[in-house]
Amino acid sequence: MPNQQLNVALLQMDIAIGEPELNFAKLSDMLEHAVAAEKKPDVIVCPEMWNTGYALDRIRDIADRDGERTKATVSAFCRKHGVNVVAGSVSSLSADGTHNTIYAFDREGNEIGEYSKIHLFRLMDEEKYLAPGDKAGELAVDGVPAGMMICYDIRFPELARKLALGGAKLLFVPAEWPHPRLHHWRTLLMARAIENQMFVVACNRVGTSGTTSFFGHSMVIDPWGEIIVEGDETERILTAELDLAAVDNVRSKIPVFADRRPELY
Repeated sequence: MPNQQLNVALLQMDIAIGEPELNFAKLSDMLEHAVAAEKKPDVIVCPEMWNTGYALDRIRDIADRDGERTKATVSAFCRKHGVNVVAGSVSSLSADGTHNTIYAFDREGNEIGEYSKIHLFRLMDEEKYLAPGDKAGELAVDGVPAGMMICYDIRFPELARKLALGGAKLLFVPAEWPHPRLHHWRTLLMARAIENQMFVVACNRVGTSGTTSFFGHSMVIDPWGEIIVEGDETERILTAELDLAAVDNVRSKIPVFADRRPELY
């Protein structure tokens, strides 16, 4: 029987652009702080590209080769503390290019999900340096079906709907979403929650890289589109408790999936 109550922790961190050593050290510290909370989280979520930031001009030199360091670090942490981790996303170098990739791990440290960003953001030149993923991000956390999207992906409702139709009850969204588009961030996340009647757990970074500043406002949204918790623009750990029974409750009250007319659209 899947766990119906999930405590989540979001690591809203600043990222040192092009400095993997600093970022791994900071992430490790924040992970330890998260599990030391009075109410230990069931799952911890990290932001997008936390290992390198958008140092795209030298990304191949500093990316995590095949995600090996990320996997070793986070897997060991999960085994030690008995917690799930959706390890944000990292820049990961493999034989077929450099990707923006989420790795997720269960309480025993086993890898339970991997997703490389499908939609590359032209305003930050991602398409010039990164290779797109070619499959949707699906996983199960403590038996609960879930989905993964990264930052710009939330502008594509088709992807979120595909994950929901596949059974996802919650959606994890690591991001580096900058000023001045806070209104877009909040509105799109709430829309994805409302239209798919699922929880959205979105972890954004804070701080400044070059001339770009990132506003945080990580948030957890319930299946009605109500915000359970929302961060400010400072580095911090956010927590929330999810009652997964709410998903089935909302879906039974407004049966949008049963009422779909896909033959017409």
